[in-house]
Amino acid sequence: MSEIAEFRSEVRGWLAENCPEGVKGPGQIAVGSTKIELEPDVALWLERCAEKGFTAPTWPTEFGGGGLSTAQAKVFYEEMGNIGARMPLGGMGMTMIGPTLLEYGTQAQKERHMPKIIRGEVQWCQGYSEPNAGSDLAALNSKADDKGDHFVINGQKVWTSGAATADWMFALVRTDPDAPKHEGISFVLLTMDQPGVTVKPIRLISGSSPFGETFFDDAIADKDNLVGELNKGWSVGKRLLQYERSGIGGLNGGARPTQPGSGLVEIAKNYVGEREGKIDDSAIREKVTTLNMNRAAFRLTAQRANAENKSGTPGAATSIFKLYGAALQQDGAELKRELMGFKGLGVSGNEFSEMEITSVEEWLHTKATTIYGGSNEIQANIISKRVLGLPE
Repeated sequence: MSEIAEFRSEVRGWLAENCPEGVKGPGQIAVGSTKIELEPDVALWLERCAEKGFTAPTWPTEFGGGGLSTAQAKVFYEEMGNIGARMPLGGMGMTMIGPTLLEYGTQAQKERHMPKIIRGEVQWCQGYSEPNAGSDLAALNSKADDKGDHFVINGQKVWTSGAATADWMFALVRTDPDAPKHEGISFVLLTMDQPGVTVKPIRLISGSSPFGETFFDDAIADKDNLVGELNKGWSVGKRLLQYERSGIGGLNGGARPTQPGSGLVEIAKNYVGEREGKIDDSAIREKVTTLNMNRAAFRLTAQRANAENKSGTPGAATSIFKLYGAALQQDGAELKRELMGFKGLGVSGNEFSEMEITSVEEWLHTKATTIYGGSNEIQANIISKRVLGLPE
């Protein structure tokens, strides 16, 4: 038996003994917030995975990660998918600030923040966009005045994902107003539960409020929470965006588990009908098959790109995967809604199932995937300049 096959057997056995039934299928996923009460099985699943380092399979064991190879992590995610288990932990700590701290953080910063991220004891949010600095992020105006051992921050951020429940924020702030706009920016960490931070939720068309406006009025960020060099935060901020786009594009290590009954084939059979084990409509069969083929091709291409990436860190090519991955998310949500017919338009009411209502919320939410994390236009510009080498 090969080493990977042996590891797969071990993981399969561990999951059989340790994965609670309540985390199989759609449902709550922990994001680390101290303000969100977890369902009992979700809390137990997080605890058991954190003990094994399975919340962050490839991260260093020094901070509580699993220390697994990429191939081993892929096996873990595949076996989770085979039993329909949800991710034990999500959020920006895992996909964005965690990898960034591993690359740019000091040893003290890693020792302070990484274990809490891996154990799911803290939720992070992103302080980047401002009312006049979205696509042109370097035009940000939130300023941080140097007060010796700390910064005093004043300004505003907008479209702050998870701001209402986050414990900490990583933010880009201007520390030298006289420098060119891409310079004089620093990358800092600050707590959300302080008098100088105010959050106002933004209600979306889907009915949820995952974003907020964040206001800084003499907010404090300690100097030991400056990541990277003073006035050199633009490089750190760009790297974090590459990690973000890796996650949006499906490059963050292994296949995410799929949920039983949530596949397009099953939905089509339930809502359109089936005959002799097939979807009972040739046109629908073609649509579902085409989308599933595109998803498979995208997943395999992402895996190949990861395997060929010698640096171990994401580069400009992540914009390709963000661009296409966002379109795939929209296509999948749109087709699912179409397959459900009238049932795919319900936002409330006893005549609609929880899965149908959730699918509508998902469909509405995916309208933003080609905007957040860098719009399609921004990704296309990055691809043309940094990947294809085209003239400006």
